[in-house]
Amino acid sequence: MCGRFSLTANEAELNLRFELAGGDAPYVPRYNGAPTQMLAVITGENPHKLSYHRWGLIPPWAKDVSIGNKMINARAETITEKASFRAPLFSKRCLVPADGFYEWQQNDGKQPFRIFVKDNPIFSMAGLWERWKSPEGTVIESFNIITTEANSFMKPIHNRMPVILKQEDEKTWLSSKNSTEILSLLKPYSSEGMDAYPVSKLVNSPRNESPAVWVKEINKTGKHE
Repeated sequence: MCGRFSLTANEAELNLRFELAGGDAPYVPRYNGAPTQMLAVITGENPHKLSYHRWGLIPPWAKDVSIGNKMINARAETITEKASFRAPLFSKRCLVPADGFYEWQQNDGKQPFRIFVKDNPIFSMAGLWERWKSPEGTVIESFNIITTEANSFMKPIHNRMPVILKQEDEKTWLSSKNSTEILSLLKPYSSEGMDAYPVSKLVNSPRNESPAVWVKEINKTGKHE
């Protein structure tokens, strides 16, 4: 799964990288983005604007927002089999801009790692989005992140990873109407293009939202793990 990520680039860098004309809310860098928070996405509906959606997909038929807490991710392998994901897969796709994501290695007390793309300081993860209206008329736009099997680099850390898109595939992801082309993008990113390091367990709590969560964890010998 993918349950945390960061986006800390300055706004000018972000606008240049994704050819944006601004956003629908003031941009705030995030070091520890977590589910249920309002986080930045780029939708196919507004590909030149940074939008802020709630992390945790809320299907249009949902009775309340709580269902989104269970839909922060969609598995690429079964995405077309799930009614909640099948419709947005072919009509409401988004980019989730990031400069890193976090995963917890399942040994040594669940050590958190920050994982990033070596040669692309700002990358994008493939996502879906939806627009939900409450019985009272409140509209909430939400998103999730698509995950796939881990590549050889990620496997020692975790058996899943987000679908990271190549930069040249981002516009295709947002705009394609070809189902075969869309599904072909849902694959693990190249192992050679990724790197990671262990970080402080401060990242375990979404209340910790500062550069401190990026600090490399140091073992008792004073060396980086």
